[in-house]
Amino acid sequence: MSDLGHDPTGNPDPMGNHEPTGHHEPTGDHGPKPTPPGNHDRGPNPAGVPAGTPDHHTSTLSRDRTRTLGRERLAGRISRFDRSHRVDRTLAHAITRVTGEALGPYQSAVIRIGFAATWLLFLLREFPHREELYGPDGPWSWDLAQQLIASNHAFTALMWADGQVWFGIVYAFAVLSSFLLMLGWRTRTMSVLFMVGVLSLQNRSIFMGDGGDNVIHLMAIYLVLTRCGQVWSLDERRERRARDARARGAWVGPDRAGPILWTVLGLVLAAATLAGKIDGGFLGGWRTIYWGLWALQGLWWLAGRYGRSVQPRILLDVVANLVHNAALFVIMAEACLIYATAGWYKIQGTRWQDGTAVYYPLHLDYFSPWPALSDLLSASGTLMLLVTYGTVIVQVAFPFTLFNRRVKNVLLAAMITEHAVIAVVLGLPFFSLAMIAADAVFLPTSFLRRVGGWAARARGRLFSRLGRTLRTVPRPRKEPERTPETAETAEPPHVGFTA
Repeated sequence: MSDLGHDPTGNPDPMGNHEPTGHHEPTGDHGPKPTPPGNHDRGPNPAGVPAGTPDHHTSTLSRDRTRTLGRERLAGRISRFDRSHRVDRTLAHAITRVTGEALGPYQSAVIRIGFAATWLLFLLREFPHREELYGPDGPWSWDLAQQLIASNHAFTALMWADGQVWFGIVYAFAVLSSFLLMLGWRTRTMSVLFMVGVLSLQNRSIFMGDGGDNVIHLMAIYLVLTRCGQVWSLDERRERRARDARARGAWVGPDRAGPILWTVLGLVLAAATLAGKIDGGFLGGWRTIYWGLWALQGLWWLAGRYGRSVQPRILLDVVANLVHNAALFVIMAEACLIYATAGWYKIQGTRWQDGTAVYYPLHLDYFSPWPALSDLLSASGTLMLLVTYGTVIVQVAFPFTLFNRRVKNVLLAAMITEHAVIAVVLGLPFFSLAMIAADAVFLPTSFLRRVGGWAARARGRLFSRLGRTLRTVPRPRKEPERTPETAETAEPPHVGFTA
């Protein structure tokens, strides 16, 4: 290399000699004698040029310039090596994160709980009107729905039979799957059944939904691809208990509920396929999707139960993590797209430009469950102007603030507050709950952990109070049997103080 012989002290001679090795004797006014020929290779002046002459300075400067250039080249190579090594290290860390773990466990759990609870509450509230919405008494008849399904190849189990009994079974199935997914019981299976329930009802009557139903429709499909039962679920509690039991050396029996559920669903899927109830469509359509999910679930169980090595399970974990992280990214992109398109479309409206767009929905009877509250809010023109412009600004700016945590959290709190106000003032609770559940994917992990700790402590205090209440409730004492002998000796009851 160019400066391997360079002395770090700044000495130009690699041997450390500060004086020429030749002996020069003064000769009067004639200057020093030339160095003997045998010493040309031992001093800094091999050509015999006297020190202080222009040629000597030129050679010294050229050597210094060469060494400086060599040091700069070496420093550049080291810098390029450091940069490439830093890029490789960052890329390796990113690949390890994406493949080694399912990112956002708390965010995916909140999405699971939020959308399952929203759909469950909607089904329970509309239970008296279920047949008018999605059943045989609805305005969208069974024949019209059948023609539409035949053209767009959408999936709905309500097209398998026309009747109130089958509709009641499908509706109860949708309620049960939503409840179990919210609790996190067998989340991989329940996420698929939740999607089946949502698609079956919404695709039966496509004109009965609003923006919130469309969000639930999309998120029900995305949830199938996520590992949303890592925290805050019955699955996580079961795995934790089994892990603690193994750590104590206790025997843990094999899982029986999972294989039984998998077998039953396989039989149902086979019966529906043989009966021609599931549309094939392009490349098999929904038939391929359901059979593929069923086969992957069985493969996962076989790899964990009968695998001779951990390599197949590790491979399945890596694939599952990649799919989960991709689905979580799609959910985030979907939420940003919803707000961006809503904001940019609002900008093009004249009512949003002059600041009066929020005023008009408050005076519609359909969106005024609390007329007095609507009149109170719409009485202030300044408030209407601020709310109108603030809504547009927040929706347009939110996708651009994702890389600034503080600004993102402020706008996220503003959007959640806005949806809460819409739920109360405009009477759209399920639309607001669906959008709040979609916004939850951007909540900070530290905040979600704190909320989970608060919920756990509140649950513990509630159960402890219930336990104390049950222990302190006095039990009725048994009266001794009254016999004629005890009746004669018994004292009459006293009222007041005895003398």
